[in-house]
Amino acid sequence: MPLHIFPPHYRHEHNPIKNANEVFRDQLTVGQRAADWVASKVGSWSFIIGQSTLLIAWAGLNVTAWMRHWDPYPFILMNLVLSLQAAYTAPMIMMSQNRKADRDRIEAHLDYEINVKAETEIRLIIENLEAQNMAINELHKLLVDLHNNRE
Repeated sequence: MPLHIFPPHYRHEHNPIKNANEVFRDQLTVGQRAADWVASKVGSWSFIIGQSTLLIAWAGLNVTAWMRHWDPYPFILMNLVLSLQAAYTAPMIMMSQNRKADRDRIEAHLDYEINVKAETEIRLIIENLEAQNMAINELHKLLVDLHNNRE
């Protein structure tokens, strides 16, 4: 009876798996990091509460005339400040969101590479298991033949 030939031993010769966060973080410029920082701060409850407190204090001080009026009602200076804030923070938030989309694309590509590697390894494992099953069947037949010959 011919000996069964097993597939060759699989060699793991692929690049190490990359962390999408590290890959993306290493590519950021100072301006991009600043935009991400602004977006994270503006999009927080502490910013909303702080800005609301500041606006209430601004309006309160100017309405009650407790201090000198620097922005009398209808608070045109406050509207100007808020408009400038919106004019600068909106593009920074958009830049940050675009970068997050770029990061997601990098992560999707890395996931694809991992899936290809896993598929290759699973296919090779299945081939090896099939070869082992064939060898076990051959050994079982030999054992049955030996047992039958002994009787």
